[in-house]
Order: sequence, then C-alpha cells, then structure tokens
Amino acid sequence: MVFENFTAAQTFLLSAGFIIAFVLGLVANKTHFCTMGAVSDWVNMSHTGRLRAWGLAIAIALLGVITLESLGLINLNTTYPPYRNGQLIWAENLLGGILFGIGMTIAGGCGNKCLVRLGAGNLKSVFVFLIIAIISYYMLNPFPGSDQTLYSLLFYPWIKPLAIEVGNSQDLGTLIAGEANAVTARLIIGLILGASLIAWAFTSKDFRSSRDFALGGLGVGLCVLVAWYVTSKIGVNVDGEVYPLTQYYSEWDMLADSELSKPALGAALSAQSFTFINPMGQAFGYALNSFDKTLLTFGIMACFGVAAGSLVWALITRSFKWEWFASMQDVVNHVIGAILMGFGGVLAMGCTIGQGITGVSTLALGSFIALAGLIFGSALTMKVQFYRMMYEEEASFSKAFITGLVDLHLLPESLRKLDKV
Repeated sequence: MVFENFTAAQTFLLSAGFIIAFVLGLVANKTHFCTMGAVSDWVNMSHTGRLRAWGLAIAIALLGVITLESLGLINLNTTYPPYRNGQLIWAENLLGGILFGIGMTIAGGCGNKCLVRLGAGNLKSVFVFLIIAIISYYMLNPFPGSDQTLYSLLFYPWIKPLAIEVGNSQDLGTLIAGEANAVTARLIIGLILGASLIAWAFTSKDFRSSRDFALGGLGVGLCVLVAWYVTSKIGVNVDGEVYPLTQYYSEWDMLADSELSKPALGAALSAQSFTFINPMGQAFGYALNSFDKTLLTFGIMACFGVAAGSLVWALITRSFKWEWFASMQDVVNHVIGAILMGFGGVLAMGCTIGQGITGVSTLALGSFIALAGLIFGSALTMKVQFYRMMYEEEASFSKAFITGLVDLHLLPESLRKLDKV
C-alpha cells in the first residue's frame, strides 16, 4: 500500500481505522462479544462460552501475527503503543489491569463495550466515555499552565522505579531464545498457544452451544489481525524510494513541502491495532483543540468506527434503544467504574481488547501480566458484589473480599468468612 504523497497515505490509515473498527463494532453487537460478560458468565454461572470466544479471538490474532512475522510481511518490534518495549513495566501492567478489571465490572462493560452500547443508544455510555477520555488525556498530557500530568503526580515517583530492563524486547520469543532466534521462538510459542486456545474453545459444549461465540471470536480476532497488517504496510513513494510513515515523519523537513499537515504525534503512525482507552483521551484532546486535523489518529477513528458499526447493526435489527440511568446508585457506579478504567487503562497500556487481544498477539510479557490483572480484578469484584448482595448486612467488605479470594483459590479454605452460595 504505497501512496504518492503523505496526505493520501495518512487518509488511508485513518479510513482503514474507521472501516475495520466498523466491522468490529458490528460483529461485537451482533454476537454480544463482551469481555466483562465473559468473566461474569464464568464466575457467576460457570458458563465459559463467551470466555472461550475471547480465547478464540486471541488465538486468531496471535496465529496471524506470528505467521505474518515469520514470512517477513510485518514487524511488530516497534508499535504504538510499544508492547515489546525493552522496559517491562510489570507493576503498571498489573495494577492498571486490576484497576481496569474492577472498573469495567462496576460500570458494566469495558472500553469497547462502552462504544458498542453508545452506538446502540445507551446514553450512560456517553458519560463513561467522557470520564475515561478526560482521565486518559490528563494521565498523558499536562494540565493547562503546568508540566504535571495525573501520572506524574500520582504514580511516577513510586511505580516507575519498579520497571525492569529486559533488553531490546520483552516478547516471549526474545526472552526465551534470544534476539537472534526470536522469530522462530515466537512462531513455536504462538503455534502452541494458539492451537491450545482453539482446542480449548471448540471442545467445550458451552462454546458450541451458540454460533455467535465462534463468529464473535473469529470476527474480533480477524479485525485485530487485519489492523496490524494494514498499519504495517503503508508507505509513501518519494522519487522511487518508499518511506514507511514513521520514517517519513522523522525526515519531514527534507521530504515534505509544508508543516501544515504534519501530524502532532509521529508515534501514532506506527504499526498498531485496536485499543480504546488512550484513543478516547486522544478524542478528548481532538475536541479540546477545536478539532485540529493534525490530532486525528487511527485510534480516534477506531472509536468512531466501533460506535458506528454497532449503530448500524442496532438499526438493522431494530434493537436500537435509548437507555438512561436507573437510579442515583447507577450513576455512582458508572462514574466510579469509568474513573478506574481511565486510570487503569493508561497504566496497563491497554484494555481488554488493547492488551487482552492486541497486546497478547505480540507475545509481550507485559500484555499477559495486564490480562491476568484484568481478569483477576473483574472476577474478584464480582465475587465481592455477589456475597454482599446475598448476605446483605452480614457481609462486610472485608468478609466478602476474603471469601472471594478463597473462591478464586488464592487463599486456603480455612480462611473462608462466608458460606459458599
């Protein structure tokens, strides 16, 4: 995908983000693909259909990535965000994942689900989107008249020193076999993990009980994979030499005729796929700066695309329905959940899609840590909510919390405070 000028190449990048995300939103709405719902079904009903659909999406994206990389068709060592960064921010991945998992459970859905619901008429998602967007933006951008961000004020001094330097890359292939054998190692690891996830999905009666589980997993996984491929293959032809977008950006002064169309963020031209928390913040920044076109990114267009795809499916099936808060407690839950997702998504460097599928497809160690945190935070929150609902006044937070950890087999049975229901 080579273009004769940068404007055409960037337009294609942005258009591709919208179109692929449109399909993602349509598929997610049609199949009820929901990562929070997947954890809920598993924890509350022991039904793993949607959880296995999530696993299938990971498998499809992962198998596609390792195949394309082994063929030399893409290179994901430099991406946006930098999943394989040589600095492993394990504490941020873990804490962020846990916070995001708690938040999405309290708010009733992750970032992607927020966009899907928004497209289907859920006005509560407007508030969730705005809160996530504002927090995400100021986690990464300074407050007006200041050089301080939420991240620098609340997290940087104590969490950044915990990062570990692991070399040039944190992907499992490099960590296990070294940089020289990384591609082969990733292929082997990816084949084993991907095949295992596919087998895990299709051997389950829960999964086979509905075609939507397979369609959802396949559709979402393919959307993530296609986005990786498309964003990796865009270039600009200058006098017979093809420049990848990031290289063109770095040599802008020599190659471009004007500064007017230069994007504000060069990193956002790198190979990338779907993630939604940082892009929500970028969308807020885009609006804050009077819709300056130099601030448009693949991620912003992806947010619009998911909502639009969901809207179209809702209209086709006549399921579009305006929804509003049921009570003040409902408002509080969504506000708290959105705040936690805003902080957690930035710390973890992604959401249940951004780390839970896109990041894991790169085999980055930090993505697996974030994914574990996401699932743990969500599952434990559901356990606490369940026991407090069933036991009411008898179940203090501490009792429900400890009992939840026992149910998740993270504490011995002897520490159980409430009888299992």
